[in-house]
Amino acid sequence: MLEQKLIDILRSNEYLLRDLELVRQLGLPDWYIAAGYVRNRVWDHLHGYSEPTPLNDVDILYYDPYDLAEDTEKRHELVLREQRNTYDWSCKNQARMHIRNQDEPYLSVTDAMKRWPETATAVGVSLDEDGGIIIIAPYGLQDLFDLVIRKSPLYTDDDVFHQRIQSKNWLEKWPLLKIREKS
Repeated sequence: MLEQKLIDILRSNEYLLRDLELVRQLGLPDWYIAAGYVRNRVWDHLHGYSEPTPLNDVDILYYDPYDLAEDTEKRHELVLREQRNTYDWSCKNQARMHIRNQDEPYLSVTDAMKRWPETATAVGVSLDEDGGIIIIAPYGLQDLFDLVIRKSPLYTDDDVFHQRIQSKNWLEKWPLLKIREKS
């Protein structure tokens, strides 16, 4: 039920399918548009906003254990910027992000997302072969739709969790949000 509600909200964005198709054309394995691209649209919808909250960036996640070069990610970002320069595209191969985060190697995009700071941010969308929307959400969609900011169970830095909420001004942008301290 929440998956269909999310799809309906995302489809109301005139650019969603174009953006997904643009990323699909890169031919990335196991790819998703994630984080604020999805979260902000839902929170805007639930707050009744008619104008979308501007995005800091558009996070593209993929999983390719055969090419761990950061330069590859930069090339993908360049291709996306050439096609649509209104976004700050951020492509990250989750097969190498464990190094930056000082974790054990991640097994997939979903596995990497389990370590993100907030449960409501750990949501991504992609396209299947027929153009249908695929959703991944390792912690489900309940917190996203309940307007709850909760630290992900595998994220251990309480200070960074709270700094993110403050530095991103989430409570000012979306005043109906609620912080839940326990996972």
